[in-house]
Amino acid sequence: MSKKILVGLSEWGYWGEELVGPYDVLAARGYQMDFMTAKGRKPPALPPSMEVGYLDPPLDKVVTDEHYATRTREIHQSDLLNNPINLSAWFPQMPYFNSPNFGHALEAYYNKRAECWKDLEKYDALLLPGGSGPMVDMVNNERLHDVILGFLSLGKLIAVECYCVTCLAFARDWTDRKSIIWGKHVTGHAREYDYKDSTGFAQMYDFNGKPMNKSANFGPPFYPLEYILRDAVGPDGQYHGGVGHTLSTILDYPFLTGRSTQDSRLVGELMIEVLENGLRRYGW
Repeated sequence: MSKKILVGLSEWGYWGEELVGPYDVLAARGYQMDFMTAKGRKPPALPPSMEVGYLDPPLDKVVTDEHYATRTREIHQSDLLNNPINLSAWFPQMPYFNSPNFGHALEAYYNKRAECWKDLEKYDALLLPGGSGPMVDMVNNERLHDVILGFLSLGKLIAVECYCVTCLAFARDWTDRKSIIWGKHVTGHAREYDYKDSTGFAQMYDFNGKPMNKSANFGPPFYPLEYILRDAVGPDGQYHGGVGHTLSTILDYPFLTGRSTQDSRLVGELMIEVLENGLRRYGW
C-alpha cells in the first residue's frame, strides 16, 4: 500500500535540495505527497538553491551542485506546487485570551482542531523542508504547531530539516507549555554555520497579503537555532551539531531531524526505513 506524506513549505522561500532530496527518494518509492502552505499560495524556491556553484559563506564550499539546481528549477517551474493546501483555511486559530466569549470560542477551537486531527489520520508522516523562508511563516505559526501536535498525538513520524526544526521547539500544548522535544535527541543548524549576512527570502508580501515581487536581505538569521534547541531538549536530551561532519541527521522517534542541505536525501531514505522497517533510532 502506498504511503502518504504531508509536506509543509514556506511561501517566503524553501531551500531546493531540502525538498528535492526527500521528495525524489519518496516519489521513486511510490509515496504520495500533499503539499501545504500557510495561506495556500505557491511556495517559491530560494534563488541560491537554483544557482549552480553557489558558495555557502560559513561553510566556504559549494552547496548547490548541478543536479539539485536543475531539479529545483524543474519543480519551481512546474505545476507540482501550484495548489497547496491552505493551512489557514484548514486548521482553526486559538482565540485571543481577552476576546469576547473566550470560553465558548476556546471550546469551538478545540472541537475544530480535533476534527482536523482526524483528517491527519490519512497521512503516514509529516515533512517540513527548511531554508530561510520558514522563519517567517512556519516556525511560529500556531496552526502549523497544531499540525505537529496532531501527528505527535497519532504517534506518527515528523521529519524536519534545517531552520524548520525550530517548529519542534515552539510547538507546545497550550496548557503545560512543555517542549515536545524535551529529553529527545535532535539536530539543526549549528551556530558555526549561521550566516552573518545575506539571509534572504524568495518572495515578500505586504500587510494585505499581496506579493511585492521582490526579495530582501535580512542580514543574519532571526535567531541562533542551536541555542533554542539546546534549551528545548533539556538536561536529559541532546542537541547534535555535528560541526565538521558532512552529515548530521538524527532520528529519535517520532522526530527525524536533518541539520542542513546535505542531509536531505538521507532524511528521505530514513523516512522509508521508519515507515517500512520500523527504524526508531539513528545517528546517536
